Amino acid sequence: MAKYVASKLQDNISKVGCPVSGCEGDVFERWGNALCEAVILGAQKFYCPFKDCSAMLLDDSGGGGLITQAECPNCYRLFCARCKVPWHCDIDCVKFQKLHKNEREREDIMLMNLADKQLWKRCPNCKIYVERTAGCRYIKCRCGISFCYGCAGTQINSGTHVCPRCG
Repeated sequence: MAKYVASKLQDNISKVGCPVSGCEGDVFERWGNALCEAVILGAQKFYCPFKDCSAMLLDDSGGGGLITQAECPNCYRLFCARCKVPWHCDIDCVKFQKLHKNEREREDIMLMNLADKQLWKRCPNCKIYVERTAGCRYIKCRCGISFCYGCAGTQINSGTHVCPRCG
């Protein structure tokens, strides 16, 4: 095998096919692709975040991170070049990175933006959104925990409904 590949390389042939006649060469081609990928530094390569694509891509930004929105040259779908995930519109990268893995879908981000606009708060225990329409900042969630609507602190006095942080 080594002599076969060496002879092809000596003839300046870069695409070396399988030497077995009639072979589709799938394994040989995958081996060639793996060799090519091994030459590229790990920090520079990443893969398209779409599972049905997974094409190898190169990060040639030099670590500057100026480009955020990019298009995969293989499947032509948008992804975030900083986060290496499908494009997350309506949220910046810093905020996106702080989200839990199960809160990164488009619908979750839309809900978070609506919650921000409506000034809804999240229960610090169960993370469900709540809305205060009137009254003091004392909130008792359906999960049973009491918290301050202003700062989400749980040290609120249940008798006086006074938060030590917000007053």
